[in-house]
Amino acid sequence: MTLPHPTTDQISLPLVLSVLGDPTRLAIVAHLARREGGKGRMNCGHFLALASKTNLSYHLAKLREAGVPHSEAVGTSRLITLRRDDLDKRFPGLL
Repeated sequence: MTLPHPTTDQISLPLVLSVLGDPTRLAIVAHLARREGGKGRMNCGHFLALASKTNLSYHLAKLREAGVPHSEAVGTSRLITLRRDDLDKRFPGLL
């Protein structure tokens, strides 16, 4: 299953800033950013301390639609990585 993601050129600064204005989404991005030096990819279970599963699904979808993370469906899991290269290319220094 392939999830829709915006291309690098479609990532909009107002939309990125809007989704990052939510504390839960900002915490998710912070977790992903800290993890980049290690494995980088995280599944939804890593974020359960931040919100319920339903709430996490909503926040992760909003982030993905804005182009902040990349979500890959692997079986019943979603592996999430930060699209730092795309965001740095589009908006240098944002993260």
